[in-house]
Amino acid sequence: MQRAQIPTYERIAIDLANRIYDGKFKVGEKIHGRSTLASEYKVSPETVRRAIKILEDVEIVKSTKGSGIVISSRENAYKYMHRFSNLASIKDLEKEINSLIVEREKIDEELFESVRKIMDYSTKLRHTNPLAPIEVEVLPGCVHIGKTISEVKFWQNTGGTVIGMKRKGDLIISPGPYALILEGDVLLIIGDDDTYERVVHFMED
Repeated sequence: MQRAQIPTYERIAIDLANRIYDGKFKVGEKIHGRSTLASEYKVSPETVRRAIKILEDVEIVKSTKGSGIVISSRENAYKYMHRFSNLASIKDLEKEINSLIVEREKIDEELFESVRKIMDYSTKLRHTNPLAPIEVEVLPGCVHIGKTISEVKFWQNTGGTVIGMKRKGDLIISPGPYALILEGDVLLIIGDDDTYERVVHFMED
């Protein structure tokens, strides 16, 4: 995971706080002037000014005219480093979340496109091969259970022809008009594009 970018002036503030906490700069001592720090960190004096302003805001240093920049608190230096460590972790998590959202959106788009292709392919296949059977399961409570295909006038009511049945693991080919419709049967039917919906509706009546 790519880490969150930290502004240069903030990195300088963190480094100075770390040096103060490590005792390289003692409480009460003066830090080098801004020009010296700018040269040390190879940045502009304005960047150093912004870094010092951060340390002033969290009361790590005091900057007074004529006295320069004076170290005021080692404890606050530690608190700032600790707080920033948590903030950096949050920034990393936010960046990771944003990355995952983008990745999920990409996956969703790919999934949608794949489903669309399957639907297009299925439609084309049905048009090019009208003999490809559709399957409809006989659910519990169907009013046609126990009746024959002829008795329910299956073709007249649905426009579909039952060419087979799946029953308890067996495949019955060409069951004929007098075959009983039983609960759990899977009817294999051929017909036009609207046959499936008509059959499902008929079996639910």
